[in-house]
Amino acid sequence: MVDFKRSTKNRGFYCRMKFLHKHGRHHDNKNNTNSSFYYRYFKWILWVCLSFYFFISYLLTSSHNKTTSLPTTKISSSKTNFISRALFESNNSVLQKPILTKASISSELKNLKIYIYDLPSKYNKDWLSNKRCSNHLFASEVAIHKALMESDVRTLDPLEADFFFVPVYVSCNFSTINGFPALGHARPLLSSAIQLISSQMPFWNRSNGGSDHIFVASHDYGACFHAMEHVAIANGIPEFMKKSIILQTFGVEFLHPCQNVENVLIPPYISPESIRSTLEMLPLNDRRDIWVFFRGKMEVHPKNVSGRFYSKKVRTVIWDTFNRHKKFYLKRHRFNGYQTEIARSTFCLCPLGWAPWSPRLVESIALGCVPVIIADGIRLPFSSTVRWPDISLRVAEKDVGDLANILEHVAATNLTTIQRNLWNPVNRQAMMFNNQIQHGDATWQVLHSLSQMLHRSYRVSKINSQFNFDA
Repeated sequence: MVDFKRSTKNRGFYCRMKFLHKHGRHHDNKNNTNSSFYYRYFKWILWVCLSFYFFISYLLTSSHNKTTSLPTTKISSSKTNFISRALFESNNSVLQKPILTKASISSELKNLKIYIYDLPSKYNKDWLSNKRCSNHLFASEVAIHKALMESDVRTLDPLEADFFFVPVYVSCNFSTINGFPALGHARPLLSSAIQLISSQMPFWNRSNGGSDHIFVASHDYGACFHAMEHVAIANGIPEFMKKSIILQTFGVEFLHPCQNVENVLIPPYISPESIRSTLEMLPLNDRRDIWVFFRGKMEVHPKNVSGRFYSKKVRTVIWDTFNRHKKFYLKRHRFNGYQTEIARSTFCLCPLGWAPWSPRLVESIALGCVPVIIADGIRLPFSSTVRWPDISLRVAEKDVGDLANILEHVAATNLTTIQRNLWNPVNRQAMMFNNQIQHGDATWQVLHSLSQMLHRSYRVSKINSQFNFDA
């Protein structure tokens, strides 16, 4: 038979075969008593072990639940699941917003009407032969034109128009050397368009040089049409555009020659389809496993041939200080899937380049990463809708070397609040240029801003003058 006895050497159980009586029977009452005792002892030990296991499991679960409710620098798996799902669902709700309705135009946009000049294709459509023209960071000039063409704001009768949109694409002349937009043709192309519309129709001249006409200047320094600030300032805004309304990405909080014109500040263009595609690729339980992220140009020796320092050396300081920091994920080379890295990140650095604004600002908001803006004096778009202080961080250029401590302090204090504000779909909606205008999107924000400028409309001013005369 098999007899289980406690080993005196290793405290375990072992099996020991006992030889049977020569008649095949074994009548040993003492051994039977011992077997019963060891069986009860084994059951008691097993019960104690199982009880201890379940008790420890309970304590660990309780401790975990308490920890995840605190605003710490680490995000638990369960919280990450909630964050990812909330971000995905809110973005889907943004993408499914209703298009601009006539009721909205009447109640919120004050019955705004815009006439779009039908210019020869050399001013716009011909440039679309290059697919980059409608998808790069300056492509808001294309997106706004396309959205307005399909909108109920558009009127085919120039006599009932409040404003006149001049659709000239000047950002699609890409250099064969470096691939960047070359802007040398911008001034003569725009001048040619104005000569055309002013010679064929009366609306430019009647408004004292185009005060109710709208242009898009989505480049580094707006209607100054140059990527280098000192050259842009020297050239200034063309005289023929100084009385018009400019939709531009460049904006600062102090006097600057390149914004010395009536303007509406707009975000750089990021394709809504690329954002949607990135979100759909991400699993709902995706973790934000990158603490601080930046991918882009970070020059080791930032002084260029003009003698100017790229990014005012800010990006160089970021690289020199943090490229070996274990919490900073910094990359200097291009990667087509970089938006997935943004979606995995807690903080996304948005330092200035040649100009203060950056497309990373839009991508960070759209993908739920807290933007860290490093550009002194930058003016941000649609501030009446987007509460920038509640969804982003500003770090002075001189303090960039202390980024790690600054972000650790934010994480320990109000990171959870900033993230909650950031996930509000209103913010992401305001940054997106859609093919059809949706309530609250970037083109809608432009229209809302224009509805506050109706005093510049020749038609409105004429109606007001007539009303005052009759009164």
